[in-house]
Amino acid sequence: MATVRKWANVAVAMQSALAATKTITAITKAAPPVITSTAHGYANGNYVLLSIQGMSQLDNKVVRVANQAANTFEAEGLDSTLFDTFSAGTAALITFGTTITSATSMSATGGDFDFIDTTTIHVNVKTQIPGLANPLNYTFDNLWDITDAAQIAMKAATDTQAQRCFRFTFGSGGPIMLFSGYVGYTGAPTGNAQDKVTASAVITAFGTPTYYAS
Repeated sequence: MATVRKWANVAVAMQSALAATKTITAITKAAPPVITSTAHGYANGNYVLLSIQGMSQLDNKVVRVANQAANTFEAEGLDSTLFDTFSAGTAALITFGTTITSATSMSATGGDFDFIDTTTIHVNVKTQIPGLANPLNYTFDNLWDITDAAQIAMKAATDTQAQRCFRFTFGSGGPIMLFSGYVGYTGAPTGNAQDKVTASAVITAFGTPTYYAS
């Protein structure tokens, strides 16, 4: 039976800083992939944002560093065996210094495919194949507070259309979800009579999340 979890004690952190990029010269097709980056300086447990050409499945992916050495590190938990071939890329160390503590609800949409019609004149049932997947969108309401540091940071990211990385941690030592994307947060208050004032935010992910058991 699957482990049942509640939306309680969920820590939501947003990128507050992104370090200077480090050049990547190679990524293996393996589980996990080994990334070559001379004198990268990363430590095990660090989170980095990858910007990758060729191996597109890793482009804008947030990964956790494991088994680091002077010039290499592993993208913990990933399997790049069937990915495209790497050609160029960079990595950047993420600081998750902004904590979102005002969210009152959370819903996700997206991930479904736009399908391409492959129906021929020889069949009487429509056929199709997957095209592009729609982006993951997380929509959540916040207790409206124009002085809240996280809401100020989300508004700033929205105004500049800046990409941000996010980390969801489900309880102390619980599962972790990581992804990068764009924040849509105007700070406009909404609600019903005699009810709490809220402001809605939407995070549109770039690619698919990375998950860790703890």
